[in-house]
Amino acid sequence: MRKIRIGTRGSRLALAQVKEAKSLLPEADYEIVIFETAGDRDKLSPADQVDFTGAIEAALLENKIDLAVHSAKDLPDTVKDGLLIFTMRSIDEDDALVSKNNLKLAELPKGAKIGTSSGRRREQAFLIRPDLQILDLRGNIDERLDKLDRGEYDAIIVAAAALVRLRLDDRIAERLDFETAKGQGSLAIQARKDDGEIKEWLEKFI
Repeated sequence: MRKIRIGTRGSRLALAQVKEAKSLLPEADYEIVIFETAGDRDKLSPADQVDFTGAIEAALLENKIDLAVHSAKDLPDTVKDGLLIFTMRSIDEDDALVSKNNLKLAELPKGAKIGTSSGRRREQAFLIRPDLQILDLRGNIDERLDKLDRGEYDAIIVAAAALVRLRLDDRIAERLDFETAKGQGSLAIQARKDDGEIKEWLEKFI
């Protein structure tokens, strides 16, 4: 097997996801190629309105990398022509509340500031606690936790899988009984359809 170039975003979580994906594949000569995506640059728009995968998919199609590792929920619904997706089983599908003093959602004081990047999470939290201030929250998981710790929010809602992968699941105050996003907690590996060697290799191990 030739050297395998894996494309990924550069956050600590993205690199942990690559490590997890590699652990499910056989030993090989891997090279990690890091990309900054439009979603990484745009810290203001809602997360579901920015692109976290396009730059990496373009590099894959241009044969600059051999594989791409993504959070499955970041991928668009339509697979780009020329690409294949192999989806791994979710390690944790839950949404998680992280809060000051480890308070649960029902225990937060009236008017507490809750940060989330997801319209879905916003709507479901508001149904339970319409008195809360539910505010936009962008950035990678470390940046979000830092904003909470600096006092910009009283609590934040994030994917439990992100905390589990970074061994930060002790920060989970509550697993929320929310309807979660398709693919939450799953990894997706992309490859080119015309790369028969990589395709055959992945089909053996995923």
